[in-house]
Amino acid sequence: MPLRVDRAVFKAGALCALGALALHLTANAGWADKKPAFGTITQFAPVPAVPGFPEGVAIHGNSVFVSGPARFGTGGTGPSAIHVYNRKTGALTQTIVVSGETLAFEHAVSNVAVDGAGRVYALSTQLGLIRFTKQGQAYVQEAYGAPVPDLPPLAGPDFPPIVNDIVFDDGGNAYVTDSLQATIFRYGPGGGVPQVWFQSPLFVGGGFFPFGPNGIRLDPNRGYVYLAVSTSASNPALGTIYRLPLVDNPQPGDLEVVHNYAAGEGPDQLAFATDGRLYVTLAFSNQISILAPGGGEIGRIASQPGDAVPLDNPAALAFDSRTKSLLLVNHALLSGNPAHFAVLRVYVGDPGDPLSQP
Repeated sequence: MPLRVDRAVFKAGALCALGALALHLTANAGWADKKPAFGTITQFAPVPAVPGFPEGVAIHGNSVFVSGPARFGTGGTGPSAIHVYNRKTGALTQTIVVSGETLAFEHAVSNVAVDGAGRVYALSTQLGLIRFTKQGQAYVQEAYGAPVPDLPPLAGPDFPPIVNDIVFDDGGNAYVTDSLQATIFRYGPGGGVPQVWFQSPLFVGGGFFPFGPNGIRLDPNRGYVYLAVSTSASNPALGTIYRLPLVDNPQPGDLEVVHNYAAGEGPDQLAFATDGRLYVTLAFSNQISILAPGGGEIGRIASQPGDAVPLDNPAALAFDSRTKSLLLVNHALLSGNPAHFAVLRVYVGDPGDPLSQP
C-alpha cells in the first residue's frame, strides 16, 4: 500500500525529514529559508479570472509563465494570454496577450515551454505552436510550428485535434501530445510542419471527458519519453503512465506501461525529480501522485483543511530549483471557481530534473 502524505514527513531515498512550516507565514517572502514539511502547499500567486482556466507553467530566470485559458466554450470571448510572474515574490509583472486568434470561434492555449534563450513556446488550438521573444519590455509573437493536422480516427468518434503538452529534447525536437487524436506529434528543430511520432489505439480516451495523451516529459537520462494518458476507451476510469524509447521511429512493441490509475483519477501532467521519481497530477481526484523510478506508487500529496486554496483539477507542474519545490497550476476546469485559479507551491525538497532547453 502506498504511503499517503498529509503534511506528514515523507522519506524516499535520501530525502531527510524537515521541520514544519508555521501555518500563518506568508507564502513567498523568504520562502527558501523556512524549510517547510514535505508536501506543504501554499499559494504562490493568484491567476486573473479573465481569461482564467490556466493550465501551463514554465520557469526561466526570474520569471514564471502561466498560460490559458484551457477550456471549451471560448467562442465570443477575449484572447488567450500568458501571465508572467516574478519568481521570487509571485507578483504579476506582465500579461502577454496572444494575437491572431479568430475570437468568434473556439480558441485556447494549453501548455508552455521555454528554451535556453528564454523564448516562450505556447500551444494554441488555432495557431499551432507559437513563440514569444522578449524585445525590450515587450514580447514579440511569431509562428513557430504549423497546427497539427486533423487525422482519421484510430477508433471511436472522429474528434478534432486538441494539442495539450509540449517537451523539447536536447536536439531541439518538440514533442506535442494531442489529447483527442491518440497521437504524439514531433516538430523538428526550428519548428515547421509537425509529423506523427507515435500513435496507439491504447491512447484513445473514453467517458465524459475522453482525453487520452496529456502530460509528456523525458526521463532524467533522456532515454525515454513518458506520457500520461488520462482515460481509456475500454475503461474510462483507467488512466495510465506509459513510456517509449526516445528514438526517431518507436514501434508499437516499444510501448511500456509504467503505472495504472484505476479509480478515475485522471493522470494529467508530469515532472521528474533528480533521482527519477515522477510526480503526476491527478486532475479528477485533486492529488499529486509520486511514482518510484521503477513505476510503483510511493506516496500522494493532498490538500489540507487549512490550505488557503485547495488543489482543484491540478494541471501542469514545474520544479523551482531555488526553493526545491513544485509550482503547480490549479486548472479548476470542473468547478469553474475563479477563487481557485492559482499557482500553488508544493515543497518536495528536490530541485528537480532540469528540462532540456535547446
